[in-house]
Amino acid sequence: MKYRLFPALLLFVAMGFTLQQDDEAALQKRAQRLHDRIISIDTHTDTALELIKPDVDPEKVQAGFAKLRAGRVDCCFYPIFVGQGPLDEAAEANVFAATVDKMESIRAYILARPREAAIALTAKDIERNKKRHKLSLVMGLENAYPIGRELSRVKVFYELGTRIITLCHNYDNDVCDASRYPEKTWGGLSPFGKELVREMNRLGILVDCSHASTQTLQDCLEISTAPVICSHSCVYAIKDHPRNLTDDEIRAIAAKGGVIQVTTGRWALSWLPHAEVNIGTFCDHVEYIRRLVGVEYVGIGTDFDGGGGMNGLEDASKMKDITVELMRRGWTDRELALFWGGNFLRVMRAVENAKK
Repeated sequence: MKYRLFPALLLFVAMGFTLQQDDEAALQKRAQRLHDRIISIDTHTDTALELIKPDVDPEKVQAGFAKLRAGRVDCCFYPIFVGQGPLDEAAEANVFAATVDKMESIRAYILARPREAAIALTAKDIERNKKRHKLSLVMGLENAYPIGRELSRVKVFYELGTRIITLCHNYDNDVCDASRYPEKTWGGLSPFGKELVREMNRLGILVDCSHASTQTLQDCLEISTAPVICSHSCVYAIKDHPRNLTDDEIRAIAAKGGVIQVTTGRWALSWLPHAEVNIGTFCDHVEYIRRLVGVEYVGIGTDFDGGGGMNGLEDASKMKDITVELMRRGWTDRELALFWGGNFLRVMRAVENAKK
């Protein structure tokens, strides 16, 4: 009798596998249709510096134009990363000049490809470019170090297209304290840092507190007249890394109307070996924030070309697979639309309105 059951068992297993394949195909189609309608935004990559290198192969970077289109990303942030150096006028003047050159180079790179992409300065630009089937690129600055203590430099970066400034990187600068190391130079924002936040509000530049210390974040939340964001951070309760956000920090950002953009590097996601960190691990962080403060306060900032990526999300071409995984977990189309871009566009408009 047991031998007669064996073919039936094989048939049952095969049917289950076929059903699983059908379900996967249906999810892929649903995700594709959803991305046709919504706006998908990645708020942090380090791709700009890669693209302006001599003889670069744009196909080899994680978030080049072709891979962004393949992953159904409509808007990507291309900030210029600046490493921390000496806090003196001469060094900061040199870094300022070099950073302006790099920003002009990435602007030229984008402007030379008008059929593919355009620089976006406002939320409306992003929406308009989506309708034109054109990729939106947003300029920014990761680390306010090139600003030094010269407030006039902020306007220079603004006029070059900068619409977001990450206040620091891994070390304290003239603006604020960073999160990674115990040396707390200012106890949060410096006096100049407070002026900088006000100037960013006046011009309409997003205040980004990824990399910043807890006290820096608190100071920004108190001083800023617009919502504050973290462009590429994860959940401390899941991985206790100093760059990640505690529950209290997440609640404070949400209470101000801001958004937490979950990043994709294993360094921020999990203590597990690299081979075991995947899209599901990333989605665990996303769902944690959703449960804690609501779906209206979470998005994605991959940190591609700067340490981002994981198994199943090696580059931007696979971004749509995040949608599929969240659909498996029961997310509605409305919730996915908020996660992918709706939340961030709300914040961007609020920053623009605060300027007005």
